[in-house]
Parts: sequence; structure tokens; C-alpha cells
Amino acid sequence: MLLTRKSSPAAQGASTSASPLVHSLRRGLAQALPTMDRRAFLRRSGLGVGVGVAAAQITLLEKSHAAGTKAGVGDGKIEVRRTVCTHCSVGCAVDAVVENGVWLRQEPVFDSPINLGAHCAKGAALREHGHGEYRLRYPMKLLGGKYERISWEQALTEISARMQTLRQASGPDSLYFVGSSKHNNEQAYLLRKFVSFWGSNNCDHQARICHSTTVAGVANTWGYGAMTNSYNDMQNSRVALYIGSNAAEAHPVSMLHMLHAKESGCKMIVVDPRFTRTAAKADEYVRIRSGTDIPFLFGLLYHIFKNGWEDKQYIHDRVYGMEQVRADVLAKWTPDKVEEACGVPEEQMRKVAGMLNANRPGTIVWCMGQTQHTIGNAMVRASCILQLALGNVGKSGGGANIFRGHDNVQGATDVGPNPDSLPGYYGLAEGSWKHFAAAWGVDLEWIKGRYASPAMMGKNGITVSRWIDGVLEDNALIDQDSNLRGLFFWGHAPNSQTRGLEMKRALDRLDLLVVVDPYPSATAAMAAMPGRTEDLNPERAVYLLPAATQFETSGSCTASNRSIQWREKVIDPLWESRSDHMIMHQLAEKLGFADKLSKNYGMQKVKGLDEPVPEDILREINRSVWTIGYTGQSPERLKAHMRNMHLFDVKTLQSRGGKDPESGYDLGGDYFGLPWPCYGTPELKHPGSPNLYDTSKHVMQGGGNFRANFGVEREGQNLLAEDGSHSLGCEITTGYPEFDHVLLKKLGWWDDLSDAEKAKAEGRNWKTDPTGAIIRVAMAHGCHPFGNAKARALVWNFPDAIPQHREPLYGTRPELIAKYPTYEDKKAFWRLPTLYKSLQDKNLADKLHEKFPLILSSGRLVEYEGGGEETRSNPWLAELQQESFVEIHPQTASERGIRNGERVWLSSPTGARLNVQALVTERVAPDTVWMPFHFSGHWQGADLLAYYPKGAAPLVRGEAVNTATTYGYDCVTMMQETKSTICNVERA
Repeated sequence: MLLTRKSSPAAQGASTSASPLVHSLRRGLAQALPTMDRRAFLRRSGLGVGVGVAAAQITLLEKSHAAGTKAGVGDGKIEVRRTVCTHCSVGCAVDAVVENGVWLRQEPVFDSPINLGAHCAKGAALREHGHGEYRLRYPMKLLGGKYERISWEQALTEISARMQTLRQASGPDSLYFVGSSKHNNEQAYLLRKFVSFWGSNNCDHQARICHSTTVAGVANTWGYGAMTNSYNDMQNSRVALYIGSNAAEAHPVSMLHMLHAKESGCKMIVVDPRFTRTAAKADEYVRIRSGTDIPFLFGLLYHIFKNGWEDKQYIHDRVYGMEQVRADVLAKWTPDKVEEACGVPEEQMRKVAGMLNANRPGTIVWCMGQTQHTIGNAMVRASCILQLALGNVGKSGGGANIFRGHDNVQGATDVGPNPDSLPGYYGLAEGSWKHFAAAWGVDLEWIKGRYASPAMMGKNGITVSRWIDGVLEDNALIDQDSNLRGLFFWGHAPNSQTRGLEMKRALDRLDLLVVVDPYPSATAAMAAMPGRTEDLNPERAVYLLPAATQFETSGSCTASNRSIQWREKVIDPLWESRSDHMIMHQLAEKLGFADKLSKNYGMQKVKGLDEPVPEDILREINRSVWTIGYTGQSPERLKAHMRNMHLFDVKTLQSRGGKDPESGYDLGGDYFGLPWPCYGTPELKHPGSPNLYDTSKHVMQGGGNFRANFGVEREGQNLLAEDGSHSLGCEITTGYPEFDHVLLKKLGWWDDLSDAEKAKAEGRNWKTDPTGAIIRVAMAHGCHPFGNAKARALVWNFPDAIPQHREPLYGTRPELIAKYPTYEDKKAFWRLPTLYKSLQDKNLADKLHEKFPLILSSGRLVEYEGGGEETRSNPWLAELQQESFVEIHPQTASERGIRNGERVWLSSPTGARLNVQALVTERVAPDTVWMPFHFSGHWQGADLLAYYPKGAAPLVRGEAVNTATTYGYDCVTMMQETKSTICNVERA
């Protein structure tokens, strides 16, 4: 217990040499707090965890004092190291004050153009995360149902030996690697390289289950799958439509920019099944039934088209397929159909459409409320189409502001372990592999030999959302030689995934489970918890490896707006933790390919061990990831930005000019963090792209246009931009395809390359030219290397070329399922069969809507983040929310005899039963209940404390909502469906 530990004889003895401040704090605490157990301590009003943490600070002050005395430094060496918050994707900068290697305190960076000196609860508690006392301290192995300490040498030797055994018996695809959206860019990139050298595409990370539908939907509409504008640029918006986004809790600091916009007259519309803290700030709140985003969005388009409010010239010049969308909308989404589907009356629909029309430019914000559905890709595209119809894309104050969840989920998606691409969204085709083999300096034939076959080298891997089925599914139905037998959870929370009961069965069947994390995560407890005897594999080996936090290493991370920031290392790795990239290198040494994995990197010593230099990994990214412009952001440029935040404008993000005193680098014209695409080599000094597709600026001033990524014509219709629709200063005044060696020769620009550049660029395009010369020459003539085309309102390569509403697999409205049924089942989709209509039909036949009449949705709290293990282990945050709970409407609660604060059982069609507190509130509608998804550590009423490693259990534990969530996956990306499942609630 916290207080027992602080009052131990050892601690009392240490206090004799402490400062007067320390003695004073100890005396005050001793008088204020009687002895009590931890639960009583956590619940104590007024004091709570905060005072306990004050005691923890005493220990750190003593450590610092002792370190200074031993070093003969006197008062100690004080350093300020600049880092970035490791929670949501806003990218708040933090100055950490360090004395003799001990992180004493922190300050938000007031000069940061992103957070403007602000913090949310999570950001304000970062120091405790870095020095957290509930971390995994050393490698452990599950032996006899308990975790026992082992050495790093034993762990690495045994894990690598088991990996080789599985490889020999079942092939490289028998292992699965779940990466992390909390890795920095360099670690995420290195993990994809590691898995490629292992010989598999079976890797993925958190973005699959938060924004993969965004990436696919947005990229297939206008070219790149990312947020188009920036948080800051929202200050230029005249209207903002939030749909499926509770930014006030999920991205609190982003709301600063929205509140500034409101002061300038921006109208704020919030569309959500739940009345959130964000909705409380709205000018107009619209409650929809969960999963009905398309009826709502196309209902708005109905009024826009009916009244002629669409931007006709913009559509003519820059959009393909809008006429087909218009016909579909006017035929299918009349006001009565919209109200029937989503519950919004015609009067309010017309009002919202009028607000969007009267206030331009307008932006749209969406998050997981829109993405996590079986039709998530279609919902995303409906949002894009709405913005295209209004002419809002490619304009300051417009665009799509798509807030990502984790601190580097954008970067990990861009350059990390995706199962369907190499870094930079290069596909798995032969040309992409050639490109990266050359960048890595490795023989392509050697990489091919690592894969089970050439066919598997080019085949999408299993997604993280479906690894469970990779273990449990009949092998005859899986499109690879073996079921999954080994699993790495490398910085990923299992409770963030659906189908928790089946996940437990899958964990028990594995031969090898390796958890790499600063905190052991719920995986550790789930793996140690007894399961069904028929599922348990007696040969299973479970290892826990203590990873360093992002404060114990350096590297870059990409905020949601595509700005890249460099984190300085704050402290050395605590206890026996090691950085993720060091662990990758050491595993590669054991597996025999470290010489290839790290050949382009220098090594630095960390606690006497070799660690690849992060700057060198970023330079390799700069030399290879041309597709999305991760090439201009050298470590030197990024570090200069971090040192000179005061030079950047808080609305435009553009530097006001000035040189970095340390390096002499001139920041004039740069946009903060060099938001990608930042084209060409660092020496070319492209400033970054603040707002994508903005034709009002020259390409060398960050301008853009829609990407020519889908050909030049379709069924006789032009796919390239119309005459006169081009970015400022472009020498080609009509649409044009992407640049390659052939186009340069046709234009007569080939001789702009040197002879050496010509030799390397011959036969290549802008994405594979290793010199970057094709890009340089195109931009010298004012052109975008990716061409100039129309955005696609009609996406012919998706199951629904025009977004169609389809009811979820588990629904409460059988009459609407009949009108809007789901897809037919799919075979070998991402290597696995995927159920749609057969499951929906079975659910109807079983009348599940009668047994489980409530829609279950989930979301974030301001206090916690992600799977919650690290934030619920943070005493400052743990005090703020100590119970998992379910929000239930007063009418629904009354019908079940439930009062506010009582314990209830939430049951779902999976057979799961969750024991949580009831929060009776009108925030939800009578047909809906809502739970936060940050909890774990309880399992259907039982506390799993005994199954965590000793001393590494989170302070707050509770039921995970995803223990109860059901089957359902997006038809393009395998995004899980978490926002529209069904349940029932009864008194406990």
C-alpha cells in the first residue's frame, strides 16, 4: 500500500538526511493521514491519491539530493528537456526539469503553437508516468501461474529460440506482431522492417481499430488518408461540425482552438448519440441513433442539393462523380427516411444544412464514433462528400479535421507496421520491395527467402482486429499455411479490442506470448488467469519485457495535423527497462539478422548496451518515404523547430522568420513541425504542407491540389482537374498525371536532372527515384509530383461506390435491417473468412433484439487514455475516476428498478456479464447505454489483482467494455464495430 511503503523503517531512516522541506512534508502527512487500506485511501474525499503522490515526491527529492551528494555536485545539475505528451494526438509540448537524472517537475510549453501553454489532466500528470512506481521493472516469465523475475539474457534467448522453433514447424506467418501507436516514428518504422526481415506481413497496430476506415476512405476520396488542416486552422472556420467526436474529453487542448474560433463567431454543431462535454459547448446539438451517420450526412446533402447550395464551380473543376451521388441522395434520403433511420426531424436537418451553407468555410471533425462500424469507410466518405459539395476542402478554415487517438498513431500509420503496406503506404508489390531493399541496403532475394513464398510476400497480413480468429479459426479456412501460434503485444492494450471472451481463449491456445510494455497491460493478467481447460496449451510460454517509456529515449512523433516534433530524452530508462528499438536490435541479434536490420545506423551506449541511434533511423525514413513527404524532416530541422517555437504563428503555424541560434538554420517560411508532405530532401527546404489540397499557394509555399492516384479517365469521364484548376504558379494550367521519367521527358524537363540523377531516375517515378530529383524538378516548375486530379465522390473500387447505409450486425431495429441489410459473407478477406449477412440473419432469427434491447456504445474520459493501464496506474489520475460505470437513461433505469450509483450487470449476446456502477443520466437516450473503454483488471465481477505481476497492477481496475462487445468488422479495413452493438442491463 502507498502509505505503508512510505512509512517503512527504510524510508524513515532515509529521512534523517533530507532537507527541511522534506521533514515538513513528512510531518504534515503523518498528522493528516491515518493508516488505511488502499481502496479506502483512494476514496478519501479531499485528500485522495493526490496527498499520497506528495509522499512519492519526497522519495524523488531524496533520490535527487543523494545523487547530487554522491557526485559531489552540491545542489545538482539542473537541465530542461523538451518532450511531447504521450497521450492523445494533439502534440502538446512539455518542458521537463531534471536534476541529476531525476525528473523533478514539468511545465507546459507556453511558446508551443499547438498547446499554447495548456495541459489537460493527462498531460499535467506526465512526470508521474515517467517515474511511475507501478511499472514493469524487469523481465518476467509465467511459471506455475505466477510471474517470476528472469534476466534479460534468459528472456531474449528463450524467446528467440521459441520463435525459431515455431518458424521451423509452422513457417514465419505463425507469429503475429502487434505494434504500437505509442512507438515513436523511428521505432514504428524499425518494427515494420524487423517483421519484414522475419519474413511476414502479419503485423499491425492500434490504428487498425481507431482510424483505418478514415485512412482508406479519405485516401480513396482525395489522395491522402490524413487530417487535411490543423487544430490551429480551425480558428479560421466559420462553422465546425463535430460528428462522433467528444474532443472536450478525448482531445481537450484541441478545444482551445475551437473556443477561440467561437469568440470570432464560428458556429459549432455537435452530432452524437450522447450529450457530451463537447455538445455542451455547441450552438446546435443533434442526437442521432448510433450507426446512422450516412442518413444524417446525406440528409443534409438532400437539403443542400434541393436548395442549390452546393458549390457548382468547385464540383465541376475538382470533383468526380458528384452527379451520381446527387441522384442517389435525392432518391433515397428524403426527410421522412432520414428521420426514420436516425431520428432527426426535418426542421432540425434543414436548420443544420442552412448553418453549413451560410457559414463558409466550414470544417468537419470526426473520430471513432464514426469510424468503428461495419460501414465505417462509407461513413467517412459521406463526410468527405459533404465537404466536397460545399467546396470546403483545400481551404483555410475548411477541410476534415480527423483527430487521432494516440500521441503517434498518425506517424505509426504513416511509417509503421501495417499488414497491407510498407512504410509510407507503399504497397506490397514487387516495385515497392525493390525500393525498400535498396534503401535498406539488403539483397531483395534474401528478403524473399525469408517469406514462406513469393505469394505470401505480396499478400496482406491478418489485421490486429482479427488475430483472435487467426488462432481460433479452422485452418482450412485461413489463407496461410498455419494458424497463429505466437503473439507479440508490443505496446498494445488487449482491452481496446472487441470479443474479450474469445480473446481469452485465443491467449490460452498460443505457444508463445510476449508482452513488451512499460506497464504489463491487461494481457499479463488475462494470460495468468485460469481459463477453460480445453483451451489451455500446456506448452505455452508467456514473457513480460519492460519497455522504456517515450521519456526515456529520443525520437520523433507526428501529431494529428501531420506536424512532426522531436522529443528529447528526459531520463535514462528506469530499473531494467530498455527502449523498444534496443529490444528489436537485440532480438535481431539472437535471430541472426541484426547486421542487416541496423546496418545503416550508428550505435550509442545506453546503460552500457548498444542502441541504434534514432536520428539515423529517421534519416533512413527521409531517404525512402517519398510517397507522403517524410523526406524533408531531418532531425536537424525538427530540433531547430523545437528550440524556436516562439517564432511560429499560432493561427497559420508558419514561421515569422529568424535563425536557430544553435545551428544557424533559417526557419523563415517553415510551417511548424514540417507537416507532411514535406517534399524533397531536407536541403531543398520545402516548408511542409499546413493545409492539404490548397491551390491558393505555390507548391514550394505548402500549397497543393488533389492527388492523381486513380488514373486519368473512367468510363470516358475525365479524372484529372479541369483547365484552370491548378495550384498557384504551376506551369501546367490543367490537370496532369503523377510524375515519372516518361512525363519529364515529354515535358522537356528531363535535362533539369544531372547525369548522375538521370542514371538513378531512369525507369522510375517520383515515389521510387532515390535521388528525389523528379520531385525537385516538378516543384521547380510549380507542379505537384503526385499530379493534379479530381477528388472522387464515386469510389468504384469499394463495395459501395456511393456510400450506403447498412444496419449493424447486431441491431435493435429489425424493420430497418430489412430495409438496409448488411453485406454478403466474404471468404479469405485479409486471410480470414468474415461474416456479415449470415450472422445478421441469425441474430434476427434468434430475436436478440428482444433479449438485448439496448444499444451499447463506448468512448473516452478526460482522465484516462487508451486501454488505460498506464493512466490508471498514475495516482494523480486514478483519484479522478475510480470506478468503471455505465450511463443509462432515467426512464430505462426506472423500468429496471435501477438507481444512480447502484451496481448493475451488463450482459451481451457473447455471454459476457459485466459488473459496473450505474450512472443514471439523460446524456444518453432511452435506447442507448454508454461505457468508457479505458478499464480492465476486473473480469465478469472478479478482481484480477492476484494475476498481475507483483507491484505492477494498476491502482484502479474495472470491467472492460470490450469483454462484452460483439463480432463485426468494416468491409474494407477490418475496423471493429464497437459503437453499435447490443446489450441489456439489470440490477446486481
